[in-house]
Amino acid sequence: MSQHYGTIAFTDAVREAQKHYGSDAFYTSRTMRARAIAGPDPLTEDVREFLSERDGFYLASVSQTGWPYVQFRGGPVGFIRVLDDHTLGWADFQGNLQYISTGNVTADDRVALFAMDYPHRRRLKIFGHARITTVEEDAALVESLTVPEYDAVVERAVVVSVEAFDWNCQQHITPRFSAAELEPRLAALRDEVASLRRENEELRRRGAAG
Repeated sequence: MSQHYGTIAFTDAVREAQKHYGSDAFYTSRTMRARAIAGPDPLTEDVREFLSERDGFYLASVSQTGWPYVQFRGGPVGFIRVLDDHTLGWADFQGNLQYISTGNVTADDRVALFAMDYPHRRRLKIFGHARITTVEEDAALVESLTVPEYDAVVERAVVVSVEAFDWNCQQHITPRFSAAELEPRLAALRDEVASLRRENEELRRRGAAG
């Protein structure tokens, strides 16, 4: 948990829940210490490395009616970029044309990101403020976040000023593997099967010849 995560996440209602379930002493002490330190929290090296390996994450925004909205954003590995110690961004690819997240952040720029590493059962939560940048507003920024080899229409860039983050508990995360993550092991199995088939054919040939 970064220094200021608790000052954002632990509202009065949350602290009441922590008190009820017995975790308030631990979290209150950390939150009180953080209040005396100027924010926002800088992104650490492990966060940078973790984000560089992701091919997707969940983005939560808040609508003008107060409803939360969660959207999955995906792309090639590393499409989410750390721009500096307090900023990250990504190219916003064209999707279903609803533009709910885009509209939400123009009215309330507060967002939360939830990034998962299912094979290693790791997850990262990030609080920040998002802004939308179009090609007309900053062509160089949008270009810098574009992934040339990825076949997708880039409509805009999203830049998030990070306030705080937290590494979440790995309990109850079911390991899952993408096709790309499974491919090295599947390739080895295919090679082994092919070798066994060749060996079997050779044994059959020798048996027929004998």
